[in-house]
Amino acid sequence: RRFRGVIEEVMRVEGTSTIVDVLPWLRFVGFKRRLEAKLKGLAEEKEKFLDDLMEKHRRRMEKQEEGEKEREKEEGGSGISSNRWKKTLMEVLLCLRKSEPEFYTDEMIKGLFQVLLLAGTDTTAGTIEWAMSLMLNNPTVLKKAQHEIDSQLGHDRLIEESDLHNLPYLHCIINETLRLYPVAPLLIPHESSDDCIVGGYTIPRGTMLLVNVWAIQNDPKYWDEPKEFRPERFEGVEEDCEQMRFKFMPFGTGRRACPGKGMAKLMVGLALGSLLQCFEWERRCPELVDMAIKTGLSMPKAQPLQAKCRPRNAMVKLVSQT
Repeated sequence: RRFRGVIEEVMRVEGTSTIVDVLPWLRFVGFKRRLEAKLKGLAEEKEKFLDDLMEKHRRRMEKQEEGEKEREKEEGGSGISSNRWKKTLMEVLLCLRKSEPEFYTDEMIKGLFQVLLLAGTDTTAGTIEWAMSLMLNNPTVLKKAQHEIDSQLGHDRLIEESDLHNLPYLHCIINETLRLYPVAPLLIPHESSDDCIVGGYTIPRGTMLLVNVWAIQNDPKYWDEPKEFRPERFEGVEEDCEQMRFKFMPFGTGRRACPGKGMAKLMVGLALGSLLQCFEWERRCPELVDMAIKTGLSMPKAQPLQAKCRPRNAMVKLVSQT
């Protein structure tokens, strides 16, 4: 909860636009100092959390090792810890740090955990929230997705990774959600490698460039009725084909596309598929789910989704066993 609070604030602050973004010279007269100070404070708080996390697991590991040594002595052994307890990932890395300190440094371990905790968590959760909101406002889509899952899997087991390639309509729902609400609406910043002219504007070499992928994916020049939630528009279409290359790119494109694309699609597919397979869903009230957007780097919903759910009749027994 502590780390999540920091990350939510980072996403909010980093997604805030300032006049310095348009007039960079204003940074020399202090226009951006308050924002930079805020981000620096959040970075320090994040670093403190990771330090505390490492220390907590380091103490736990030392305690486990001492317990192991005592048990070895009582059993007539050497009194040396055999490291037989089940370790967390952090503890595995701390053990490796002892044997290879030149590689497994504190900074490397903290960096790895920052990636594990940050990359893909906020963005994946956001995509699932948007997808559920869209389906609650379009119940025929929700029912169609449930029918596809039921026809492919039955009711005797839960959805698995190997099932996803047999659920094309579920993939269409995910793609349509990413088209309407890309979690990185401006992708990641790029930099021009040479002087060039784009749309009549001179772009000097070294200029930071942002791609407004949200505008591209909602442009009526490229999409029929772009504001309408219609997963069927992706049926029979390969998302990486030439036809879609520069009009649908929620993960970017080319060599600098998001390396976590495959993992993100897998996580969203399994989570969304499980929610649809196991539960019946409906809105809390007759009004449509509010689809307003809040300021933030990852395009969050202004109002968190609240919905009613209950186990599906055919899945009650299976759900109760998990």
